[in-house]
Parts: sequence; C-alpha cells; structure tokens
Amino acid sequence: MPKTSILIVDDEEDILELLKFNLEREGFKIFCADSGEKALEAVKNFSPDLVLLDLMLPGIDGLEVARVLKSKPNTSAIPIIMLTAKGDESDVVRGLELGADDYVTKPFSPRVITARVRAVMRRNAAEPDDGIQAREVHGISIHPGRREVAVNGKQIKLTMSEFDILHYLAQRPGWVFTRSQIVSAVRGEGFAVTDRSVDVQIVGLRKKLGASGKFIETVRGVGYRLKE
Repeated sequence: MPKTSILIVDDEEDILELLKFNLEREGFKIFCADSGEKALEAVKNFSPDLVLLDLMLPGIDGLEVARVLKSKPNTSAIPIIMLTAKGDESDVVRGLELGADDYVTKPFSPRVITARVRAVMRRNAAEPDDGIQAREVHGISIHPGRREVAVNGKQIKLTMSEFDILHYLAQRPGWVFTRSQIVSAVRGEGFAVTDRSVDVQIVGLRKKLGASGKFIETVRGVGYRLKE
C-alpha cells in the first residue's frame, strides 16, 4: 500500500527536521515547505493526504493557506492540523472556522504530533459501507459508514469535525452533552480546546443545516443537545 503523505509547513528549520525525522520513522512520506507560497505549490504538485500547517509564516500566512485549500474543490477534503505558538485563541478559532481539523500548540512533543496525525487520518478514512443504516432525526439523515449527511433528501458537505459532532449528538436525541464530552468523543481524551472553539463548530454546523439547524439546541451553562 502507498504510504500516507504529509506536507509539513513551517519556517523554522529545526521544527521541520524534527517533524520530518519522527514522522518518516513512523512510516509516513514527508514533503516540506517553509513558506505559504511554497506550501500551496507543493499541494498542487504532490496532493498530500494531510497538511501540518504553521500559522506564523513569511509571506502568505497559515490562515490564508488554509482558506485557499478549503475553498477549492480539489483540495478542500485534505485534513489540516494547525501548529501555533500563539496564546490568543482567536487564531485557533479562525482556523477551525476555515475547516481545520485539529491544532497543536508549540512547544509540542513528536509523540503528540504523531498521535494527532493518526487520529485525524483515522477519522478521515473512508469507512466501508458495511450495512450500517443511516440515522434520521428531524429530516436530517446521517450515514456513519459513508460519512454523508442529507437534509430533507439534499446532501450537504460537512467538515470531519462537524460530521462527528452531529453524529455524536444524534445518537441520543434530547440528551445534553457538555463541551468537554463532545471534544472527548470526537477528538479523543486530552485534546486541548477552548469552549469557544466548540461553539464555532456548532455555529458552522447550524449554518450548513439551514432551517434544521434550529434542532441543535444550546443548554445554557451545560452544553448542547439535538432536540428530541
């Protein structure tokens, strides 16, 4: 089987070499870029399976790279894990709004990066249609095997995080889930995330569901539920 290919984008040579060494040791095929312009060129030339993207880049910054990739049909499905040294959560929130799948704050350990990469790739892998039936709630059809969602028969496109959150809420309509429960369920225990970044995913999900978005209810002081 061909190796999973990863594009690492960072302007710090030491970080590039550290990530390249450790991920190649884990069996991944690695490409590197040290600027936003080179990252976009590399994606066009090599079509990686995943992008590790630093936000602070010379020239075109990481957020703009993410926006460009997510806006084009041929690159919108490529998972993005953001690397950020910024303490301001607004950059993380903006990245998630653009469709990034995960983020890691610097400094980080190579083991954490490897675990995050594997988790995102597992979630992004097309699951075989093994007879799992679609779940339908309030006219929203969710097929976990195909990772497809349709509203009143019309298919809509969700990010991986949006799909996982909707699927999680739909398993128990009427049940209230805290933000931390949602994060643990869709990203795994120990994912460092703020309350606001969960809220951003919910806002994006509601918008894409259109009129059916009203069925995702906010329970003040607790979290969210899919209306029973």
